Amino acid sequence: MGDRNREIPTVIFLDAVGTLFGVQGSVGQIYAEMARQFGVEVPDAEVNRAFYQSFRAAGAPAFPNTLAAEIQEQEYIWWKNVVIATFNQLGKLQHFQDFDRFFAQLYAYFATAAPWFIYPDVVPALQRWRAFDIQLGILSNFDSRVYAVLDALNLSHFFSSVTISTEVGAAKPDAKIFRVALQKHLCEPGRTWHIGDRFDEDYQAACALGMRGIWLHRKA
Repeated sequence: MGDRNREIPTVIFLDAVGTLFGVQGSVGQIYAEMARQFGVEVPDAEVNRAFYQSFRAAGAPAFPNTLAAEIQEQEYIWWKNVVIATFNQLGKLQHFQDFDRFFAQLYAYFATAAPWFIYPDVVPALQRWRAFDIQLGILSNFDSRVYAVLDALNLSHFFSSVTISTEVGAAKPDAKIFRVALQKHLCEPGRTWHIGDRFDEDYQAACALGMRGIWLHRKA
C-alpha cells in the first residue's frame, strides 16, 4: 500500500489540443468550408497542408515582455498571420473581398465547442484521478481561447490551474512554462506527471525537469 501511495502523483498536468480534445475532421476542412462562405474555393487537403506548413514556420505562440492587457491582441495577430500565410501560399489570399471579417469569424469559431471533439478516454480518466484527490492542471501552447473551449466542452471544472504559453511568455518545451505550472500547485517535479501528445514538447521536456512524462500517441 505504501509503494502504491508513492506512485500516485500530487498533480497531473495535461496538454489540451491532441490530448484532451481534437479537431473535428481537419483544420484544413474547417478553414476551406468557411472560406467557401466567403466565395473562395480551395480543396480541403491543400488548405490543411498549407496550414501546417505555415503553423510550423510561425514559431512558438509566446509573447515575452507583453503586458497582460495586450496578450489577447497578440494572440489574434499571431493567428491572423498564420492564416494569411496559409492562403497566400495557396494563391488565394487576394480572392477574399473581406479577409478581416473572414478571419474574425474563423478565430471566434475555434473558441466554441463546434470544431472540437473530446477523446473518449478523457472524461473517465479525469473522473478517476479526481476520485483519488489528484490535482489536475492544463499545460498547453494553446492561447487564451482554451478557457472558453474548456467551458464549452464542460471540462473546466476538472482543472484547478490553466497554464498557457501566451500568458507565461514561454512555450513548451521551454522549462519556464513547466516551472510556472508547478509553482501554481506548490509542488515538486517528482510528485507530478505531465501527459501530452508531443514527444519533444511534452514527454522529453517534462522528463528533463524531473517530472514523469507520459507520451500519449494518438492516432490521427
